[in-house]
Amino acid sequence: MIAYLLRRLLWAIPILLGVNLLLFALFFIVNTPEDMARAHLGVKRVSAESIARWKSERGYDKPLFINTAAQGSKRLTDTIFFDKSVRMFALDFGQSDEGRNINHELGTRMWPSLALAVPSFLLGLAIAISVALLLALARYTAFDALTTVACVVMMSISGLFYIIAGQFIFSKLLAWVPISGYQPGLDAVRFLILPVVIGVMAGIGSSVRWYRAIFLEEMGKDYVRTARAKGLSELRVLFGHVLKNGMIPILTGVVVVIPTLFLGSLISESFFGIPGLGSFTIDAIQSQDFAIVRAMVFIGALLYIVGLILTDISYTLVDPRVRLQ
Repeated sequence: MIAYLLRRLLWAIPILLGVNLLLFALFFIVNTPEDMARAHLGVKRVSAESIARWKSERGYDKPLFINTAAQGSKRLTDTIFFDKSVRMFALDFGQSDEGRNINHELGTRMWPSLALAVPSFLLGLAIAISVALLLALARYTAFDALTTVACVVMMSISGLFYIIAGQFIFSKLLAWVPISGYQPGLDAVRFLILPVVIGVMAGIGSSVRWYRAIFLEEMGKDYVRTARAKGLSELRVLFGHVLKNGMIPILTGVVVVIPTLFLGSLISESFFGIPGLGSFTIDAIQSQDFAIVRAMVFIGALLYIVGLILTDISYTLVDPRVRLQ
């Protein structure tokens, strides 16, 4: 098992290096610092002095890879590549193009994102698995058919519809919860109830259909027929055998999502005014703050790799065959 996990960890290194190099190429070779200055200054006829000042204030006036004017190690460290790319591996993202400390913003905005994403994730997972098990138990009945149709309908509706309808009904008409905003501490609960419920509803349809298909496939296998032949009840077969073996493919889609919870939800945070990492990214794109965009893309890639590694670890816990590799 250790050798299996080490192979996965070693594969993660070149992937992260490739993402970092691709980011550098996109933001500093394809899209040069001068292009970023013109886009950020937002004027058609900007003077060369204004561009030079903007680049100097943000460290974009340095050489890309090698600083021939410096001495010693500074020939490599006093460059754009070291400041803007290499430092990312130490999770040092520096200053944004607007002068904000990116690490401070990440540490502050991470908690509202988690407060929204974690309850939505856990509640949605528990409901989806429970409903899927119930449908597997009542398979091919009228209840199964009606619930499956309802799941398809829920899948076909855009997440924006749930947000707009929820805000209109529960915030504007009924005035049960605030339409948007956020406060830290326990006061955050009343601001998070509606986005959490909407987040669960928006994803429940596809999750239930997927988990139902997994459980039905397991119920048709030989070990289930053997368990039934031994006299085990349908509930005991379902929870003691089908659920355990069905969790192996479910972990593929579930565990890999866990690290991305830190990044928050782009749409929900923007519509509900939650100051998390999702709205932070949207605001950076709108204001053309390229430093924040680079940092968020790199963090997203890093968290996705962490998710894949966690998936591999979870495989070793639930599938004995993987431990032998």
